[in-house]
Amino acid sequence: MQAAAEQTLHRPPGAPGGLEALFREHSGAVYRAAYRITGDPMDAEDVLQTVFTRILRREGELELAGGVSSYLHRAAVNAALDLLRRRKRRPSVPLEDAEPELVDEAAVHPEQQRESRELRGRLRAALAQLSPKSAEIFALRYFEGVGNLEIARQMGASQTSIAVILHRARHRLQKELAPRQGGLS
Repeated sequence: MQAAAEQTLHRPPGAPGGLEALFREHSGAVYRAAYRITGDPMDAEDVLQTVFTRILRREGELELAGGVSSYLHRAAVNAALDLLRRRKRRPSVPLEDAEPELVDEAAVHPEQQRESRELRGRLRAALAQLSPKSAEIFALRYFEGVGNLEIARQMGASQTSIAVILHRARHRLQKELAPRQGGLS
Protein backbone atom coordinates (compact mmCIF):
# COMPACT_ATOMS: atom_id res chain seq x y z
CA MET A 1 0.00 0.00 0.00
CA GLN A 2 1.41 3.37 -1.01
CA ALA A 3 1.24 6.48 1.15
CA ALA A 4 -1.23 9.19 0.12
CA ALA A 5 1.67 11.39 -0.96
CA GLU A 6 2.75 8.87 -3.59
CA GLN A 7 -0.43 7.43 -5.04
CA THR A 8 -0.61 6.22 -8.62
CA LEU A 9 -3.71 6.02 -10.78
CA HIS A 10 -3.36 2.82 -12.77
CA ARG A 11 -4.78 2.65 -16.24
CA PRO A 12 -6.82 1.51 -18.15
CA PRO A 13 -9.73 3.77 -17.12
CA GLY A 14 -12.30 0.98 -17.53
CA ALA A 15 -10.64 -1.11 -14.86
CA PRO A 16 -12.05 -1.11 -11.31
CA GLY A 17 -10.83 1.98 -9.52
CA GLY A 18 -10.08 3.59 -12.89
CA LEU A 19 -11.22 6.88 -14.38
CA GLU A 20 -14.96 6.17 -14.02
CA ALA A 21 -14.67 5.52 -10.30
CA LEU A 22 -12.37 8.52 -9.92
CA PHE A 23 -14.95 10.70 -11.70
CA ARG A 24 -17.83 9.42 -9.57
CA GLU A 25 -15.93 10.06 -6.36
CA HIS A 26 -14.36 13.44 -7.15
CA SER A 27 -16.42 15.19 -9.86
CA GLY A 28 -18.47 17.19 -7.36
CA ALA A 29 -15.38 18.60 -5.63
CA VAL A 30 -13.72 19.41 -8.96
CA TYR A 31 -16.89 21.19 -10.15
CA ARG A 32 -17.21 23.21 -6.92
CA ALA A 33 -13.56 24.28 -7.01
CA ALA A 34 -13.93 25.39 -10.63
CA TYR A 35 -17.22 27.19 -9.93
CA ARG A 36 -15.77 29.17 -7.04
CA ILE A 37 -13.13 30.53 -9.37
CA THR A 38 -15.06 31.01 -12.61
CA GLY A 39 -18.43 32.01 -11.15
CA ASP A 40 -20.16 30.39 -14.09
CA PRO A 41 -21.83 26.95 -14.09
CA MET A 42 -21.05 26.29 -17.75
CA ASP A 43 -17.40 27.24 -17.27
CA ALA A 44 -17.22 24.97 -14.24
CA GLU A 45 -18.62 22.11 -16.37
CA ASP A 46 -15.97 22.86 -19.02
CA VAL A 47 -13.25 22.73 -16.37
CA LEU A 48 -14.64 19.45 -15.02
CA GLN A 49 -14.51 17.94 -18.50
CA THR A 50 -11.04 19.35 -19.14
CA VAL A 51 -9.58 17.88 -15.95
CA PHE A 52 -10.88 14.38 -16.59
CA THR A 53 -10.18 14.50 -20.33
CA ARG A 54 -6.55 15.36 -19.59
CA ILE A 55 -6.32 12.35 -17.29
CA LEU A 56 -7.93 10.14 -19.94
CA ARG A 57 -5.41 11.26 -22.56
CA ARG A 58 -2.40 10.49 -20.37
CA GLU A 59 -0.45 7.42 -21.31
CA GLY A 60 0.28 4.82 -18.63
CA GLU A 61 0.17 5.64 -14.95
CA LEU A 62 -0.46 9.04 -13.44
CA GLU A 63 1.70 9.93 -10.44
CA LEU A 64 -0.44 11.76 -7.91
CA ALA A 65 1.98 13.48 -5.56
CA GLY A 66 -0.02 14.69 -2.56
CA GLY A 67 -2.91 12.30 -3.13
CA VAL A 68 -5.80 12.01 -5.57
CA SER A 69 -7.99 14.72 -4.00
CA SER A 70 -5.12 17.17 -3.81
CA TYR A 71 -4.08 16.52 -7.40
CA LEU A 72 -7.61 16.90 -8.77
CA HIS A 73 -8.23 20.04 -6.73
CA ARG A 74 -5.08 21.68 -8.05
CA ALA A 75 -5.92 20.55 -11.59
CA ALA A 76 -9.38 22.15 -11.25
CA VAL A 77 -7.95 25.40 -9.90
CA ASN A 78 -5.36 25.57 -12.68
CA ALA A 79 -7.84 24.75 -15.44
CA ALA A 80 -10.31 27.34 -14.08
CA LEU A 81 -7.62 30.01 -13.95
CA ASP A 82 -6.54 29.12 -17.49
CA LEU A 83 -10.15 29.49 -18.61
CA LEU A 84 -10.45 32.90 -16.94
CA ARG A 85 -7.33 34.08 -18.69
CA ARG A 86 -8.39 33.07 -22.18
CA ARG A 87 -12.14 33.61 -22.28
CA LYS A 88 -13.78 36.77 -23.43
CA ARG A 89 -15.54 38.50 -20.58
CA ARG A 90 -19.10 37.26 -20.18
CA PRO A 91 -21.41 37.80 -17.28
CA SER A 92 -21.04 35.29 -14.48
CA VAL A 93 -23.72 33.79 -12.31
CA PRO A 94 -23.02 34.19 -8.60
CA LEU A 95 -22.68 30.96 -6.61
CA GLU A 96 -25.69 31.85 -4.49
CA ASP A 97 -27.86 32.18 -7.66
CA ALA A 98 -26.89 28.67 -8.77
CA GLU A 99 -27.26 27.29 -5.26
CA PRO A 100 -29.81 29.59 -3.56
CA GLU A 101 -29.88 27.60 -0.33
CA LEU A 102 -26.47 29.04 0.54
CA VAL A 103 -27.85 32.56 1.12
CA ASP A 104 -31.02 33.83 2.75
CA GLU A 105 -32.27 36.06 -0.10
CA ALA A 106 -34.58 38.05 2.19
CA ALA A 107 -31.63 39.05 4.38
CA VAL A 108 -29.58 40.52 1.49
CA HIS A 109 -30.49 43.92 0.07
CA PRO A 110 -30.62 44.08 -3.77
CA GLU A 111 -27.99 46.84 -3.83
CA GLN A 112 -25.67 44.67 -1.72
CA GLN A 113 -26.25 41.78 -4.11
CA ARG A 114 -25.33 43.95 -7.11
CA GLU A 115 -22.21 45.32 -5.42
CA SER A 116 -21.16 41.85 -4.34
CA ARG A 117 -21.58 40.47 -7.88
CA GLU A 118 -19.64 43.40 -9.30
CA LEU A 119 -16.81 42.98 -6.80
CA ARG A 120 -16.60 39.22 -7.47
CA GLY A 121 -16.40 39.89 -11.20
CA ARG A 122 -13.65 42.47 -10.74
CA LEU A 123 -11.79 40.14 -8.38
CA ARG A 124 -11.91 37.31 -10.94
CA ALA A 125 -10.62 39.65 -13.66
CA ALA A 126 -7.80 40.89 -11.40
CA LEU A 127 -6.96 37.33 -10.36
CA ALA A 128 -6.53 36.39 -14.01
CA GLN A 129 -3.79 39.05 -14.20
CA LEU A 130 -1.66 37.36 -11.53
CA SER A 131 1.00 34.81 -12.40
CA PRO A 132 -0.40 31.28 -12.62
CA LYS A 133 1.35 30.20 -9.42
CA SER A 134 0.21 33.28 -7.45
CA ALA A 135 -3.35 32.94 -8.72
CA GLU A 136 -3.44 29.24 -7.84
CA ILE A 137 -2.14 29.85 -4.33
CA PHE A 138 -4.56 32.76 -3.80
CA ALA A 139 -7.49 30.64 -5.04
CA LEU A 140 -6.53 27.71 -2.83
CA ARG A 141 -6.26 29.95 0.24
CA TYR A 142 -9.16 32.35 -0.18
CA PHE A 143 -11.64 30.55 -2.44
CA GLU A 144 -11.10 27.03 -1.17
CA GLY A 145 -10.07 27.79 2.42
CA VAL A 146 -6.93 25.63 2.30
CA GLY A 147 -4.40 26.60 4.97
CA ASN A 148 -0.89 27.84 4.21
CA LEU A 149 0.72 24.67 5.57
CA GLU A 150 -1.41 22.43 3.33
CA ILE A 151 -0.78 24.68 0.30
CA ALA A 152 2.96 24.50 0.99
CA ARG A 153 2.73 20.71 1.16
CA GLN A 154 0.73 20.51 -2.08
CA MET A 155 3.03 22.90 -3.92
CA GLY A 156 6.26 21.44 -2.58
CA ALA A 157 7.23 24.83 -1.13
CA SER A 158 7.94 26.32 2.27
CA GLN A 159 5.19 27.83 4.35
CA THR A 160 7.16 31.10 4.37
CA SER A 161 7.27 31.28 0.57
CA ILE A 162 3.51 30.66 0.42
CA ALA A 163 2.93 33.49 2.92
CA VAL A 164 5.11 35.84 0.85
CA ILE A 165 3.32 34.94 -2.40
CA LEU A 166 -0.06 35.47 -0.71
CA HIS A 167 1.04 38.83 0.69
CA ARG A 168 2.20 40.01 -2.75
CA ALA A 169 -0.95 38.70 -4.44
CA ARG A 170 -3.20 40.46 -1.91
CA HIS A 171 -1.23 43.69 -2.35
CA ARG A 172 -1.52 43.53 -6.14
CA LEU A 173 -5.24 42.71 -5.97
CA GLN A 174 -5.79 45.60 -3.55
CA LYS A 175 -4.16 47.95 -6.05
CA GLU A 176 -6.33 46.56 -8.87
CA LEU A 177 -9.55 46.85 -6.87
CA ALA A 178 -8.79 50.14 -5.09
CA PRO A 179 -9.95 52.64 -7.75
CA ARG A 180 -13.65 51.72 -7.40
CA GLN A 181 -13.75 49.82 -4.13
CA GLY A 182 -11.97 50.45 -0.87
CA GLY A 183 -9.73 47.47 -1.65
CA LEU A 184 -9.62 43.88 -0.49
CA SER A 185 -9.33 43.20 3.23
